[in-house]
Amino acid sequence: MSKDLKDEFWSQLKSVRAGLLSADSERPVPMSPYADKDEKAIWFITARGSAADRASKSGGEAAFYVADSKAHLYANVFGKLTEVNDSKKLDEIWSAVASAWFEDGRDDSAVQLVKFTPHEAEVWSGDGGASFLYEIAKANLKGDTPDTGDHGRVVF
Repeated sequence: MSKDLKDEFWSQLKSVRAGLLSADSERPVPMSPYADKDEKAIWFITARGSAADRASKSGGEAAFYVADSKAHLYANVFGKLTEVNDSKKLDEIWSAVASAWFEDGRDDSAVQLVKFTPHEAEVWSGDGGASFLYEIAKANLKGDTPDTGDHGRVVF
């Protein structure tokens, strides 16, 4: 791998608008991640009673799946969810998108902040754009496999 895949993951995750979070052995649901490399965490705003909320109360295992061509990131991320009651952190990541899901916005009693602490991931990271197209064209002309980026297992 030409780059530090873990650093690449955190850097590109900041551009991801949504992924699928699977918690409490339930089906994956769309969620907006808030990446925090310094805390080695991915934050989610969810509703009380949701699968993510239930799993967070017991430190449950969860998986977050990313397939974002604009962020050039594809990943299967596995870790634990933890319930967090931190008004300051919630204010930091609150957005108009989050507000749209709650009738009373930020002050809705259903709002719950959860922290996803990844322990490992399989990550595919690429540059995209012109270099991706060049690699595809080159592979087709030469009968090779394109070099479209880095892939590997990351342990956090």
